Amino acid sequence: MRWIPFISAAAAATALASTPVSADDHAKSEPNASLLESSDTAAAPMSAADLVTMPRLGGAIVAADRYAVFSVTETDAETFDRTRQHYVLDLKQSNAKPVAFDLPIKGAALAFGPDNFLYFLSTQHPDEEQEPRSRLWRAALKANGDVNGTVIVADIPGTDIAGFKLAPDGSGVALWAEIPRDCPRFGCVEDPAAHLPGPGTGRLYQGDGGFVRHWDRWSAPGIYNRVFLFGMEGGKVVGDGMPVDGDPASTGITGNTPTMPFGGGEDIAWAPDGSGVYFVARQADANEPVSTDHDIYFADLSGTGPQVLTGANRAVDIAPTPSPDGKHLAYLAMARPGYEADRLVVQLRDLKTGKTRALTQDVDLSFGSLAWSADGTYLLATASDVLDTPVFRIDPNTGQVEKLDLMAGNEAHIGNLVPLSDDRLLFTRDSIGVPSELFLSDRLGQARPLTDIVTSRMGEMASTVTTRFSFAGADGDTVWGQITRLEKQKGPIPAILYIHGGPQGSFADSWSSRWNPRVLASQGYAVISVDFHGSTGYGQDFTDAINRDWGGKPLEDLQKGLAAALELDSQIDGNRACAMGASYGGYMVNWIAGKWPDRFNCLVQHDGLFDMRSFYYSTEELWFPRWDFGGSYSEARDQYERWNPVNHVDQWQSPMLVITGERDFRVPYTQGLQSFTALQELGIPSQLLVFPDENHWVLGAENSLQWHQTVFGWLDRWLNDDKAAADD
Repeated sequence: MRWIPFISAAAAATALASTPVSADDHAKSEPNASLLESSDTAAAPMSAADLVTMPRLGGAIVAADRYAVFSVTETDAETFDRTRQHYVLDLKQSNAKPVAFDLPIKGAALAFGPDNFLYFLSTQHPDEEQEPRSRLWRAALKANGDVNGTVIVADIPGTDIAGFKLAPDGSGVALWAEIPRDCPRFGCVEDPAAHLPGPGTGRLYQGDGGFVRHWDRWSAPGIYNRVFLFGMEGGKVVGDGMPVDGDPASTGITGNTPTMPFGGGEDIAWAPDGSGVYFVARQADANEPVSTDHDIYFADLSGTGPQVLTGANRAVDIAPTPSPDGKHLAYLAMARPGYEADRLVVQLRDLKTGKTRALTQDVDLSFGSLAWSADGTYLLATASDVLDTPVFRIDPNTGQVEKLDLMAGNEAHIGNLVPLSDDRLLFTRDSIGVPSELFLSDRLGQARPLTDIVTSRMGEMASTVTTRFSFAGADGDTVWGQITRLEKQKGPIPAILYIHGGPQGSFADSWSSRWNPRVLASQGYAVISVDFHGSTGYGQDFTDAINRDWGGKPLEDLQKGLAAALELDSQIDGNRACAMGASYGGYMVNWIAGKWPDRFNCLVQHDGLFDMRSFYYSTEELWFPRWDFGGSYSEARDQYERWNPVNHVDQWQSPMLVITGERDFRVPYTQGLQSFTALQELGIPSQLLVFPDENHWVLGAENSLQWHQTVFGWLDRWLNDDKAAADD
């Protein structure tokens, strides 16, 4: 239930940005004055509106080893409309500033081809009479930001192109879209869907068809993300395209590429000579909801069925990354089938002999991204490591792993790696204090910042400080945590116990547009997070420790971690404290309500599991509970019931805010309704916030603002001494 891609967030790197917030928006989410009356802050604290409209940039692409292009998605503070602004930056000039440019039509998924043209997708067309659909375009971009020569590369009637990957030698392009599996070409006219037989609106699903619904959408049986390979002539695609999954289906693979629900371009990689494509897929059949068996395939241009390269491993194989000389394929693999949080080990396959070596088998790190150096002599990868996500250099010959020191102080969260010549590395870095900025490292040494999208703006806000601490947790193991609070605030400061989801995850030292410690601390609270047993970044044994122990060691760690934080910082008022979390964190809030019932003044539970029995029979990715509880509900009933919050409802007494999204199929919104019903029956002060258009996350700008305003109001109600007394 990690709810994240196996690959780093680079695959989904588009985000929010802003124009200055209005005075009214600031007023709606101002921190409560009574909590900040003792603080000595000249600058205004960060508000919810600041967070929602904060600029965020995605990863960069590079042309000619010199010109970087990146995009910033901006959110208007008045209308909440989102737009992208594109920039080009000359990396060879040390004092160069990013130059903004506009495409003649709105574009996304920008990529440079080997011809150094800028390719992109757009649903717009200069001719307003043309049907609006996603097409592939290219244009000539100059260093001064001028764009000209925009032409269509691929325009396929009846099909919206969802993504593309250009062959390194310029000979072709891979296009993908949602296409019926029995369609032999890209862009068939779809037959009436089999699951919509009519005459009514009912959807009819077969019992052996795999996922009925997944993440936040109902399935359309027979339709999948499919990749087709096209030749390129004169800057345009030619032919009908060749399906990489094989034609007919009986000789190939039936599944989604990119994988669902979070897969992207990292699931697809061209061979350097353009001879074919490596891709990731999982068989879509009745076993799919209980299987984590992702395999890597290779499809050449002959039209024969794809060749499976990792069929011997029944667990996860992802991130195909061919070496620049085409002789080796690096990728990431787990060892245990059915476990989505197993350690990802870097593998290296000799493409001539088929021999595969596990390069990082003896290194207790789980790698989350992978790239070859420009000259192909070493690999670069990121991995979570005690609250940070640094970069590691891996020798493909010996498997030696070296942690790089790219940032002064903490590495925090590094991602979106782009290796360049002469051992230069372009990447993004974010932290709890500041969202992503673009950095360049020379000779893999200390990096310099290239952008100031948000840093100066953050510096104008009241400063927060994050303190890392460790303590002896369950079984005497070392457990890490963080305290984030306004730097100049004087106590007593109310405490918030932040509980991360996953459960195999970490709040870490990274920026979030949803659960953001800085914006909460700016309201006058001390935010305490604890990486309890089950968290990532501390070795696989520590991650595995939560298995069949959901309410055991993690709760003990949270109890001891809160006590350690209060002892460390005497400014924090432990008598005014709330606990809040989402997903597994929401589960833990429900568990705390019954097993630690007299500790907190209030609770905030978002998308939390309430009844393990009803959860099991209503979630979609069944491999998750089967692994964490030792089987299906009927096979491991005692384990599910041992850690079932509903069994301890009679102990509930803390006021609780419940939040859920109706499009959440991972933890269905009925779990939230059940907990709210229990609160009502017990007469416990409670609120229920339901988003009809959100899934497991709150993504909409206005919805995010409402989420924060509701949460802040709830915390203020119970942690403001005057208001809490009035409610008693």
